[in-house]
Parts: sequence; C-alpha cells; structure tokens
Amino acid sequence: MSNPTTLSQFINWAAEQLQQNSDSARLDAKILLCHVGHYSDVDLILKADQLLDQELVSAYQQVITKRQQGTPVAYLTGQKEFWSLALKVTADTLIPRPETELLVETALTLIPEANCFDIADLGTGSGAIACAIAKERPNVKIIATDKSLAALAVAQENIQRHGLNNISVVQSDWFENLGNQQFDMIVSNPPYVASEDKNLSEGDVRFEPDLALTPGTNGLKDLKHIIQQSITHLKTNGYLLVEHGYDQEQQVRQLFKGTTKSGKNVIPTERRIMQSDSRRAYKNVSCLKDLNDKPRLTYAQMT
Repeated sequence: MSNPTTLSQFINWAAEQLQQNSDSARLDAKILLCHVGHYSDVDLILKADQLLDQELVSAYQQVITKRQQGTPVAYLTGQKEFWSLALKVTADTLIPRPETELLVETALTLIPEANCFDIADLGTGSGAIACAIAKERPNVKIIATDKSLAALAVAQENIQRHGLNNISVVQSDWFENLGNQQFDMIVSNPPYVASEDKNLSEGDVRFEPDLALTPGTNGLKDLKHIIQQSITHLKTNGYLLVEHGYDQEQQVRQLFKGTTKSGKNVIPTERRIMQSDSRRAYKNVSCLKDLNDKPRLTYAQMT
C-alpha cells in the first residue's frame, strides 16, 4: 500500500505487516496504536482521518516490528485484562489467559459471599487469580505466593492498583515459607507444560518465563507437589483447585487419589503423610472443561 499518513491507514498498514505473525493481526494493530498514541477505541473511529505526527509514527513502527518478531501484545503494552481487571504484566510473569477464569469462576461458586475464607494462591505471578477472587469476595483473606521476587512486585502493584486490602504477598516456593498455616481453599495455576512440548518454542509462549510454564519432564512435578502437600495445609472440608493441561485429566485425578495409573505410590514420603492420618484424604474429585471444551481444572475437598 502507499505510504500511510492517517490513523486508519496506519492500522491497515500494521495489520498487513502482522498477517503472517498473528492470528489477530488487525486487533493487534488497533491495540498497539491505542497504546502508543493513547487513543481509545472510540478515537479509532472518530479520528480515523487524523494525520499522525512523525514521533508517533516512529513509536508505532517500533512496536509493530517487535510484534512481528513475536513479542506478545501484552508485554508490549505492559497490560492484560483478566476478569475485567486491567492487570500489569511483564516478562517476569505469565500472561493471564481466558482459560484460567474457569478457576476463578469455580472458586467463587465454592466461597459463600459473606464468609471469611482463608485462601492461598500458589505461584501467583501477576496476581491475576488472587485479585479476581479478592475483588468479588471482599471478606476473604488471601496469601499470594511466588518464589520470584520480580513477579511478586508485579502482583503487589496490581493489588494496589485495584485497592485490594485483603491480599498479602509472601515469597515462597509453594508452601516453603507458609509454616503450618491451614486454609479453607488453595488455588494454583502451576507450571504444567512438559519440557519437550513443541508449543514452548512457538508463538507468544517463547517470550514467557520458563519458570511459569514448565517444571520439566512430563509437566506433573509441581502438580504432584501441590496436591500432596496441600493435605497438611487444608482445613477440614477445605478445597484445592488446580489448573492443568487438557491431556492431564486422568493423571491429575490419580494424584488426588494418591496413586499413579499403575497403582504405585506417587511420592512415597508424602504418601506416608496421607497414610499417617486416615482422616486426611481428598473427596468429591471433579474435573471441569474450559471454553474450548477441554479438561482444564480439577478440584476436590479435604475430609
């Protein structure tokens, strides 16, 4: 196309540049122009014929180039919407995904509106899950953990941005720094992608922190740890909710039951913890499907 000069022409130009690199080229072009030009969605319509100055043109061309190279839109804008909350994201955090809203939705159905639940959000990243639950249930108290200080700084900023005074952050590798605390609910979207999964080298995922995506091996390491350790950190009738891969439903269900498909103990030491108190076991294990009709969330209740 001829050299673009107006706002609408630059959107068309950018969408054309991104066609081979994005499934949402035109949407990406609009979001990035709104970001660098401080436009609203309405501005894109009302100011369609507005001429862009050279400084804005240069800034826009730079972000389009980065998007062409694969940098996620969320990292370029520094923001991602989750549960209708505008959240800051950085290269130190996973980008919140629509599928994870299923975890929030399910948690909210299990938390009575007036109840003061004690909740742990393990591996909080940007704080998306904790912020969404805290916003909808102001009476709950949430401890959001992550072993990354950089991620916790982002989570803290999101907590403050939305005025949520019912969340505290703790640096912790899962339960490591939580002592003997027990919770009415534990939620987690842990790393669960297998290290050999080809998706780790494709698309936006290439730019996200490996620490938040994969625990290595078959992707079950952190899920095992959380499911087993939660036995001692859940109150009677407390809930554990974990997000997992669409192809991990049966393996995760078996972890909740304490055995692998072969019937062997999963983690002998932690299995003995469960056996040491016959009253401590999971009940009512359920799996829910995400927006794409794929198994995504398994939850259960402690006896």
